[in-house]
Amino acid sequence: MDTRSSSMRAHARGAVRPTLLAVVAIIVLLAVASWFLIIQPHQELMMQDAGGHPSTPVSTDKISVPPPANVEAMDVNQLLAEARKAMNDHRVLAPAGNNAFEFYLKALEKQPGNPVATDALRETFPFAASGAEQAINGRDVNEAQRQIDLLAKADPANYTVTILRSKLDAQRKLLDKEQQQALDQQRQQQLAAEKAAADKAAAEKLASEQKVAQQAEPQKPTAQAPAAQQQVAAAEAKPASEAAAATEPVLIRTVQPRYPTQARRANLEGWVVVSYNIDTDGNVNGVKVLDAQPRHLFDREAVDAVERWKFKPATRNGVPVEANRQQRIVFKLNQ
Repeated sequence: MDTRSSSMRAHARGAVRPTLLAVVAIIVLLAVASWFLIIQPHQELMMQDAGGHPSTPVSTDKISVPPPANVEAMDVNQLLAEARKAMNDHRVLAPAGNNAFEFYLKALEKQPGNPVATDALRETFPFAASGAEQAINGRDVNEAQRQIDLLAKADPANYTVTILRSKLDAQRKLLDKEQQQALDQQRQQQLAAEKAAADKAAAEKLASEQKVAQQAEPQKPTAQAPAAQQQVAAAEAKPASEAAAATEPVLIRTVQPRYPTQARRANLEGWVVVSYNIDTDGNVNGVKVLDAQPRHLFDREAVDAVERWKFKPATRNGVPVEANRQQRIVFKLNQ
């Protein structure tokens, strides 16, 4: 009886061992098939959406690529395709309106929770943040602000956004300080030039008065000065009368500058200092930007407005003459 039982148990163990090996082999085959059929294609798709390997350098250059037409009408698949194309071109955050982050965010607006867009934004966030920091270091504060706003939309709770905003605020304060120092220096130079001109005019007037007095001194003993001496005195007094006849240009028509749409959407204010010439017809030409805050944001609108101003020209002895002036154009919201 014992011999028969032992034989049956040994036979059972011999039957279980091949079955266990078969089960293990099936599990291994399923794991390999899952890798090649599911996991690897998904990773390749994610790498394509992210523009390649995550270590690929992110370029912050504003690549000049025309944006696709009618982005609002695109479906989710089209937006993901445009985002993938932008990532391959390293257009992660720039240019505005034609970058991967904006396309992914548009896709999430149309399909909240889309896994491809969500994963792509999460994986590329650190490298996009590095690009925004480069814009800050390059002192392109408006572009940096736009990129930080995109990062905040992608991941509002990410502490990196707070750090970038602090760096941008510090850069703005530094730029404001430098620009104020430049304006103060320019103002001091202008005041010094005006004072020098006033001192020169006063000295010339005093010299002219002394010369006239010296010429009139010999005429005291006689009741009537010779006609030749009277003509000399009149000639010496002529420059003073000519100076009195000079007039400055008078603004008779002004045109308010257009407020840039980008600045209005971003709630940005600023100013532009321009110089310009006024010809003998009272028209403005030769408008140049001397300084601006922020740089390059309001320049074009300020120049376009000043070029359409109209003046009553300056005159000398009743004759129109050209003049040069400077003007500070202020851009302020809700004015």
